[in-house]
Amino acid sequence: MAKLADAVIIGAGVIGAAVALELARRGWRTVSVDALPAAGYGPTSGSCAVIRVHYSTLDGTALAWEGYHYWKDWEGYIGGVDPRGMAEFREIGCMVMRTEGNDFLNRHIEICRQLNIPLELWDEEQIVGRLPIYDLKSYAPPKWLDDPEFGEDNGGRISGAVFWPTAGYVTDPMLSAQNMQWAAEEAGGEFIFGRRVVEILRAGGRVTGVRLDNGDVISAPVVVNVAGPHSAEVNGMADILGDMAITTRALKQEVAYVPAPEGFDFYEQGMVISDGDIGCYVRPEKGNNILIGSEDPECDAREFVDPDDYDRSFTDQWTAQVHRYAQRVPELGIPSRMRGVVELYDVTEDWIPIYDCSSLKGFYMAVGSSGNQYKNAPPAGKMMAALIEHCEAGQDHDLNPCRYTLPMTGHVINVGFFSRLREINKDSSFSVLG
Repeated sequence: MAKLADAVIIGAGVIGAAVALELARRGWRTVSVDALPAAGYGPTSGSCAVIRVHYSTLDGTALAWEGYHYWKDWEGYIGGVDPRGMAEFREIGCMVMRTEGNDFLNRHIEICRQLNIPLELWDEEQIVGRLPIYDLKSYAPPKWLDDPEFGEDNGGRISGAVFWPTAGYVTDPMLSAQNMQWAAEEAGGEFIFGRRVVEILRAGGRVTGVRLDNGDVISAPVVVNVAGPHSAEVNGMADILGDMAITTRALKQEVAYVPAPEGFDFYEQGMVISDGDIGCYVRPEKGNNILIGSEDPECDAREFVDPDDYDRSFTDQWTAQVHRYAQRVPELGIPSRMRGVVELYDVTEDWIPIYDCSSLKGFYMAVGSSGNQYKNAPPAGKMMAALIEHCEAGQDHDLNPCRYTLPMTGHVINVGFFSRLREINKDSSFSVLG
């Protein structure tokens, strides 16, 4: 006999767990299915888990600002204390270098002021005052290691930055997904781990459930694809790819861990930093380490892979981003042994996610969200639940888009902004850090 549910959620990463939580809180009988052994076990566990409030679009910024309020009061959002422990948000701020490449953040500043998001404009003296290990020579554009001009400054300097105090990171992203799982289970949701969806069941132009790799069937009138790097595969099972103007692919990413320069406590004095001049972002890590990621500048090749068959070893990409950051921090020690994380992003062509319905009735997507949507998981879960109820009540979201009012900040989002049918958004930063 098939298991019965109101909704099946494919994927139990941080976004999938949030969708399950919000539907369960609305009274839906949810069953979440994940091929891995625990919530948040996949790409969520390798996330840099940065919480920031700036994007290059109004709706993206509004969603991030909303999300900040849930991370700030995590216990209030979860609705109790998970016996396994609670994820911690370190609110240490985020500094973004103002460069010609990001139009000196003028658009970001305008959007944040429109939404009353606090920010500070820092000059060179304030930057170095907080980070005396920094050299503010300009090296733009970022270069690859074999470029003959690698390591040579261009004669200019970084003259300023924007600092957002309401930013930071979560120390254990996998635990944050498990906190959401616990809250969803408290609301009646069910989770199945170690099982892969192998078929999307349909009848009469509507989804009717899923079949698992052990043959079990879960019957449900709603299925939500939150499968991360496997999202394109799941969309293929649903036979909806031909209807999509925006698609998703699995992108390999490498993040480096290196020790902070001797004598400087980066863990306590550092912050999240986005530096387009050298194409890197960083944040503190335990043990007075610095986590270094690439902002995907033109010089870095993008390696799209099969999520079930890719090389998880470090490459020259690790070395390139560490050496680029050493331009900013001349005393940075570069270890002989590569340490860090190799994981996958699920990305769209414009790095803006798809939160949408599909051409198959009852089949929904929260995909293309890796890399820059971790922080948005709580409001994205709420917004997806509202979108699903909007469509299941008979509304045509493509013609009459759901409009969702963010509970904390009151901003109204036209959820069509995240449509699968949109044109590539030219206002996007086309990168991981907004």
